Amino acid sequence: QVQLVESGGGLVQAGDSLRLSCAASGRTFNNYVMGWFRQAPGKEREFVAAISDSWSGGSTMYADSVTGRFTISRDDAKNMVYLQMNSLQPEDTAVYYCAARRFGLATTAKNYAYWGQGTQVTVSS
Repeated sequence: QVQLVESGGGLVQAGDSLRLSCAASGRTFNNYVMGWFRQAPGKEREFVAAISDSWSGGSTMYADSVTGRFTISRDDAKNMVYLQMNSLQPEDTAVYYCAARRFGLATTAKNYAYWGQGTQVTVSS
């Protein structure tokens, strides 16, 4: 069983940076694929980034809209996952969710079994 809690959201201006954190509980954390999703008002939840477990090489995937601006990373010793967000734009405004699944990188929300409560990111123009 994995429990996830996000933090680090806030209100920033376009061009600013934020670092989101996800604290995970569970002794098998290092075996899980971790992902970040976001959901804006009136829109469906969309994939942002994912990172595989260390056994799978720590491979990463990014949505086209954030490639080159966002970086996902993990620290298994601390049971933490991070999302570094640079050059934020108003279009990045959304609730950001941390998610986990047992095996394999995935880009659809339905493939992730565990979810955090979300953290709000608002980017003003």
